[in-house]
Amino acid sequence: MLQRSDIRTLTVSDRGTTGLGGPTRADALHDTNHDFVSFVRNIGEPRDKEFGGGTYGFGKGIFYLLSSAGAVLLHTRCDDGSGRLQTRLIGCALWKSYVGKEDTAERRYTGRHWWGDVSSGIAEPLIGSAAVSVARKLGLEPFQDDETGTDVVVIDPILEDRDSREAAEYLAETVAWHLWPKMLESSNGGAAMRFAVRCNGADVPVPDPESTRPLDLFVAAYRELQGQRARSLECRSPKKLLGRLGLVKTVAPALTPTAAGMTAGVENLVHHVCLMRPAELVVTYHRGPKPPSELLAYAGVFRADQAMDDIYARAEPPTHDGWNPHSLPYPENTYVRTTFRRIQETLDGLLELGGTTRGGSAALALGAASSHFASLMGGADGLGGASDFGSSSDRSTDGGAGGRHRKGGGRPTHAGAIEYVGDPSLDQYNGVPVVVQDFRVSDGTHVVTANVAVLAGTGARETDPPVGADQPAVLGWLSEDGEFVAERTPRLPGGDGAIWRVLVRPAHDTMTEVLITSRPDTGQ
Repeated sequence: MLQRSDIRTLTVSDRGTTGLGGPTRADALHDTNHDFVSFVRNIGEPRDKEFGGGTYGFGKGIFYLLSSAGAVLLHTRCDDGSGRLQTRLIGCALWKSYVGKEDTAERRYTGRHWWGDVSSGIAEPLIGSAAVSVARKLGLEPFQDDETGTDVVVIDPILEDRDSREAAEYLAETVAWHLWPKMLESSNGGAAMRFAVRCNGADVPVPDPESTRPLDLFVAAYRELQGQRARSLECRSPKKLLGRLGLVKTVAPALTPTAAGMTAGVENLVHHVCLMRPAELVVTYHRGPKPPSELLAYAGVFRADQAMDDIYARAEPPTHDGWNPHSLPYPENTYVRTTFRRIQETLDGLLELGGTTRGGSAALALGAASSHFASLMGGADGLGGASDFGSSSDRSTDGGAGGRHRKGGGRPTHAGAIEYVGDPSLDQYNGVPVVVQDFRVSDGTHVVTANVAVLAGTGARETDPPVGADQPAVLGWLSEDGEFVAERTPRLPGGDGAIWRVLVRPAHDTMTEVLITSRPDTGQ
């Protein structure tokens, strides 16, 4: 099978960790560290670390399945138990069981094999200088004097129809999809883990989740998870805190499906909640209801409460890619089922305009939108797909009580009695796509008007639209408590800090400008 001169290898290198220490034989007594035995000798050991990622101990089997020969090399450097660092090297194979002959008798073999130092009667790892020498001859990357960690070398990996570069690019993207929480910079500085992919010595960039669609949406939801806007999900009977949920909703162009994204379950539209346990490793992207408009997208992150970690861990299959309540007894199965029910209830609320998660992220997404959106709102200049967010030129107000509200460094935040709150965004109301602008009214009651118009490519208002052309229209006004006002020019109270929203139906495939004006209410 491996009698070729062009055998490839795939190395998963985990440097800066403790390495595979402890005894090298499964029958040796050990009190604490048994990493080597757990990884090399034993199959199916449960996890022994609080809030660890693995549960069954089967995950390492993927290395053998990925190898066409079912074989790997393990190259590790660890503490030998006395405070000194030790290099270890052993070959391992996990293949099909078979019946073979020993002398004249037949016997069944398990299909597990090891290559190493057999002087003691069993295959032990090469240790110290012998391990360093053989690793060098095999072309393995050496450990520095004070470096620890483990390299798993997959022999002749099965890459399907990909060449080495394509496989490396797929792996780099997959790292981002499944490990992005570990890539984020913490408030204390630095990320929990750093990842690199190389192909034949050349670096292959790992996407930055904070600037790569659609992972940036999940990062934004993760930030919400850490803030005051996060939702606590609870089971009411039996009463139990399940975890916390962060959500963001935005305007986004359709995605171009990628192999790694499709493997994760996300294709051309983002309507998913990333599920994770306290270890913050992605379990799966749970698919939620599709938004009624292809211009809308949402992303969420649900992180299980630490007290619930063991329950969610036991709900996972050996592949750790889902939560199955049917595998649990009562009441644990109720907790998991309720988790999905609470997520569904929250998403149903999110898809209505009254949902609390909307924010300015929608305008941010439009800044990167393609020309398919044709700049649907006047809060983003030149959104033809070529300009970046924040790059629009400063604009002055039109004067009077209502300034032209645009995004950019010089956009007005106050115009007479009107204080604009955030950027306009595309949302929906009763299933109808609308441009939404939040605002406050200063002291006293004011008569408020929204003047809407289509902007031409030059930025000027379209004063003489073609006959029969679609025109934007004001649908009404919405208070913080959900009261809808359908009057064209309502009398709105001010001075209490309450936020109102004007809802405008935009003209299809145009840039819609919203200009809010006001005058004091004289009672006439």
